[in-house]
Amino acid sequence: MSEPARRVVVVGAGMAGVQTAVALREQGYGGAVTLIGAEPHPPYDRPPLSKALLLGKADSSAFDLDFAALDVELRLGLDVTGLRAGDRELDTAAGPVPYDVLVVATGAEPVLLPGTEGMPGVHALRTLDDAERLRPVLARRQAIVVVGAGWIGAEFTTAAREAGCAVTVVEAADRPLAGALPAEVTGPMAGWYGESGAELLTHARVAAVEPGAVVLADGRSLPAEAVVVGVGARPATAWLAGSGIALGPDGSVTADERLRASLPDVYAVGDCASFPSARYGERLLVHHWDNALQGPRTVAAQVLGETERVYDPVPYFWSEQFGRFVQYAGHHAAADALVRRGDPAGAAWSAVWLRDGVLVALLAVGRPRDLAQGRKLIDAGARVDPARVADPSVPLRGAVV
Repeated sequence: MSEPARRVVVVGAGMAGVQTAVALREQGYGGAVTLIGAEPHPPYDRPPLSKALLLGKADSSAFDLDFAALDVELRLGLDVTGLRAGDRELDTAAGPVPYDVLVVATGAEPVLLPGTEGMPGVHALRTLDDAERLRPVLARRQAIVVVGAGWIGAEFTTAAREAGCAVTVVEAADRPLAGALPAEVTGPMAGWYGESGAELLTHARVAAVEPGAVVLADGRSLPAEAVVVGVGARPATAWLAGSGIALGPDGSVTADERLRASLPDVYAVGDCASFPSARYGERLLVHHWDNALQGPRTVAAQVLGETERVYDPVPYFWSEQFGRFVQYAGHHAAADALVRRGDPAGAAWSAVWLRDGVLVALLAVGRPRDLAQGRKLIDAGARVDPARVADPSVPLRGAVV
């Protein structure tokens, strides 16, 4: 190992930051590692925030890690406000922090409704504090308006209905998940809201949030003791302004195929970083847990001098909503064919995307075996027979040609 005394500073104590520190130690890095987190809480996992933690079924989602035993210095409750790359220093509220190697893992921050920042009763669901503020809302069974029928909106609506809240979901597009999946796939999902007892309003835009109400652009007023906003997230990279680190139009750090940023000895990983995918022929920005888990291994390998490892994963995520386990693997943007497996009106079905006969993406609802097999086939670049793919009784691996 070269330069074992180099100081690695990781900014961001979410999954990507924590796993970077863990991966460095697991791969044999012996130098100093400092992990800086803006929140005061011990580092925690985010998926339980919209599920067990929100409903009071769990008290904590803290990572089960002994940072002292890992010899990782934790600096929590510390905002990093800037980067002076020439001096190899970070600006923080507690003074400058020097680094030899910097890993940017600051994640993403929720997009807010204009004019609602700091407004009482308006919530995001991104942090532990957000979940703690929402727990009593659910416990009191308040009337809630959810703005946005994306992944977070669906998961929160599921929890709120389980808690007995009256929920109205406002979506500007014509269907749920309009920004994530095509209409022929998401169409059946609209019915899930009604089945749960929630009301889904599509083609509906918020004009104003008032005390006790959400006013729509068409003049309708929806009673709302609480408003939960889930209209997307953007990379938390504003603090890098003027640093010389290249950012994309979406605000992400434009990392290369080894997750290196545009400055020497600076890496970026997780929700704040985009990377070029040779597999899909485009740059990807993946806001999901698995990306924050996998990328740090590549970063650690780079810090340790292994220059051959390229980051080009098969993106994967899951969502638990309305009594269903929804999983997705791959990237369907360049697909030229969609093949269904099973009836979308039923409890279990899948949608499979092909490009030139090669499996490139898969959405599985209640069919985890399809997901497990499909993910491996996507990774292998397997060519499949569409007719056999369309037969839900045929295992996906049995459709390979």
